[in-house]
Amino acid sequence: MWRNAVLVAVLALGMGYLYHTDPELPARMLNHISESLPQMEPSGSSELEEAIAHAWQTLITAPARRWTRVAVGVNACVDVVVSGVGLLQALALEPGSGRDHEVLHSKEDLKEAFIHYMGKGAAAERFFSDKEVFQRIARAAAEYPGAQLYVGGNAALIGQKLASNPELVVLLCGPVGPKLHDMLDEQIVVPPESLQETDEFHLILEYKSGEQWGSSRAPQANRFILSHDVSNGEMSTLEIFVASLEEFQPDLVVLSGLHMMEGMGRDLWEERLKEAVVAISDVRNEVPIHLELASMTDRDYMNRILQEVMPIVNSIGLNEQELLFLAQSGGGPHADLTSWDGVPDVGRVSDILLWVLEQHGRADPESEADLTRIHFHTLAYHILATVDGHWGNQVAAVAAGARVASSQACGLQAVDITKVVLKAPLNFHSSFSEPRESLAVDPTRPVTMWRRGNVSFHLTPVLVCKQPLRTVGLGDAISAEGLVFSEVTPRPEL
Repeated sequence: MWRNAVLVAVLALGMGYLYHTDPELPARMLNHISESLPQMEPSGSSELEEAIAHAWQTLITAPARRWTRVAVGVNACVDVVVSGVGLLQALALEPGSGRDHEVLHSKEDLKEAFIHYMGKGAAAERFFSDKEVFQRIARAAAEYPGAQLYVGGNAALIGQKLASNPELVVLLCGPVGPKLHDMLDEQIVVPPESLQETDEFHLILEYKSGEQWGSSRAPQANRFILSHDVSNGEMSTLEIFVASLEEFQPDLVVLSGLHMMEGMGRDLWEERLKEAVVAISDVRNEVPIHLELASMTDRDYMNRILQEVMPIVNSIGLNEQELLFLAQSGGGPHADLTSWDGVPDVGRVSDILLWVLEQHGRADPESEADLTRIHFHTLAYHILATVDGHWGNQVAAVAAGARVASSQACGLQAVDITKVVLKAPLNFHSSFSEPRESLAVDPTRPVTMWRRGNVSFHLTPVLVCKQPLRTVGLGDAISAEGLVFSEVTPRPEL
């Protein structure tokens, strides 16, 4: 005990001195220390994880009004999951320097983009423009030892997760080939018009935490995705999806795949986005729409989605990369950040979420926008931000999303506290700038709530899997689980 007391005293004195020389340095040091502590795993360190996992069981309760029929579209494919470094070595590529590419045109582009994101430990998805070269890479991936085939595409993955609830009937509309159709849950209904003769394949290049290739080392496990997917790239089944809703009569619509159009070029996405807005607007007003975002690089395209699509949906799901890119594309708060430094600062995240709901959502009661809910997820924590009066059961919803992230990453049905670690900050602020509220996570009731105007924020830490078995589809599972435990608040009769 005396050693701990001496250490605390030395740190306090040091921080006091450093504050006068560099006011930002102590905060950066504390963040570094807090991120490092869980990895040290001192005696009794699992107590926090155990308390959080136990508290989730109490907090996660079913909503009063459950969904019964959910329609999901429109991107679907077969994922070929393979070791990223192993595949690049099999393609006779040598390690080198990283560099981002908006569109991949060659194996060299692939190598550079993979190294760029592996070094950050960040997820990314890119379109590969050369069909023949992509097919050669895909063959090498399928033949690589240990390669595995899974259901892929945000819509199909969300559909699969939703279909694990026996009380839900799920409609999936997308380019469904024979291999994908065989792998889908039998509870999923696929409109005949969306079936096609061949499958679309996406290559998932995974890397492990600490994995090294040349001078690049992954700070955390993640994946890099590439495809040459014209059907999903053109959202070719969108109109079929919307037309099928009249017969299916869903009480929730989940839409994804907009990011796939980015790689098809500006001329196509400009025209197709206009058509998508018209199609989405045709969905009955009383049916809520959730939009799932994914990795994008074209700021003009993201800004158009922000301006034209987000105001006509009710809910969105996104991760830290997509949230920051949203701010950069739309001139939002903290747009000057080039990337997050470690665990994203909660105050900054809160600022951007509030900006989206105020500028492009219905935070203002006089606004004509429909957006009232954002489910944000990053490795260490999740936040559910909602405009008051529109959504219920948020505590259970955000906790359920975090719980599934903890279990699914480890390949388990339930959280195993021996296989997870707490990386979330236990103390944080409601905003990056003043005025702001000092907040803390209570492990015995691990959902922290605060309000800014008429927007409520609910944060819960994630128990991060130490040795994740599969990272693909985690965001989709998080959003799906969060939606299952969410409910729309009934509007008062006028």
